[in-house]
Amino acid sequence: MRRTLLPYLWPVLIGVLAAIVLLNAFPQLIGRPAPPPTPPATPALVKSDDEASSREAPEVRQAEPLTRRQGPASYAQAVERAAPAVVNIYSTRVVEREEHPLMSDPFFRQFFGDELPSRQRMLSSLGSGVIVSDDGYVLTNHHVIRGADQIQVALRDGRETLAEVIGTDPESDLAVLRIDLESLPVIELTDTTRVAVGDVSLAIGNPFGVGQTVTMGIISATGRSHLGLNAYEDFIQTDAAINPGNSGGALVNAEGALVGINTAIFSRSGGSQGIGFAIPANLARNILEELVTRGRVIRGWMGIEAQELNQELAASFGLQAPTGVIIAGVVPDGPADRAGLQPGDVLLEVDGQPVLDPRRTMSDIASVAPGTRLPLTIVRGGERRELTIELGERPTPKTRRPDGE
Repeated sequence: MRRTLLPYLWPVLIGVLAAIVLLNAFPQLIGRPAPPPTPPATPALVKSDDEASSREAPEVRQAEPLTRRQGPASYAQAVERAAPAVVNIYSTRVVEREEHPLMSDPFFRQFFGDELPSRQRMLSSLGSGVIVSDDGYVLTNHHVIRGADQIQVALRDGRETLAEVIGTDPESDLAVLRIDLESLPVIELTDTTRVAVGDVSLAIGNPFGVGQTVTMGIISATGRSHLGLNAYEDFIQTDAAINPGNSGGALVNAEGALVGINTAIFSRSGGSQGIGFAIPANLARNILEELVTRGRVIRGWMGIEAQELNQELAASFGLQAPTGVIIAGVVPDGPADRAGLQPGDVLLEVDGQPVLDPRRTMSDIASVAPGTRLPLTIVRGGERRELTIELGERPTPKTRRPDGE
């Protein structure tokens, strides 16, 4: 009997093994979902002080608190209230074109004579902006007008004019322009501390240069940071479609008041995938006032490089919990250096407040006026120490002129 079954046993075993291999490779054959694919890497995503100090802070219009009730069937009234204040921004700059090596040869140059190809070319970019005061101040993104030689602003009513750059703040990606026109439409700014997840949001801008467009969604989240977009991040997240050309445009609520300045999207394809980010109106208002009245944004500064503390590092420093941040570097002759801080110190508290997140701590310090003295609690060599630091003014970051983006 065994001899009769033996010739059939090996094919059966081989068939079972092949079936196991196929089912592991293709689980959907038996109805199991396939494991999700490994996602690709996330795409990354001025005037003088004397001139600025002579200007008064612009008067912006404060919107009434949002009334939350049954949603309307149409948001046409909100759009009509906000859209006229949203402008298209066209910025151009001249860049030098690299000369072909053959043009340095006299033999080839003789064929062109005096009509040599120009070494300059014009680059243009497209974005949006928002008129926020009767004085003609326009808020937009820094990256929209970065390096521009000429900026043109087009209103929805057909008027066009050249804009003056009042100031830019690369670290928040905001810029302030000014236009000189009469009877300007002005948007109202809402208090973004009252913005709630789930509020209806409308994004208004000029995506892909097709003309002013309105998209609708909700507020998906607030206080978004750690995105690697700006030095200081406190974004409002929305699923209202935001595309190239929307940058600098308005994110408004259901009553047409400005909630934020659209600035970035999370995308693997370059188009909207339902995750967009806007700079809150409260932050934009503060930057607006600083740039208009001072010509720059003044921030407090410690002069340190901070590193997040995890459980393993906390144990190596003799800490029971990963609270605080490691001082990885100290700027020579900076505020921290003069206060006696050293690389390797663990910063536990600033002004009596526990330090949990390096980015949040640096943002909080930036909001404190330079010259302010703050008590610090650190750990050095396993011992707690108390120090006092006098904050300095954060140096203005040096940004190089882009050559072709």
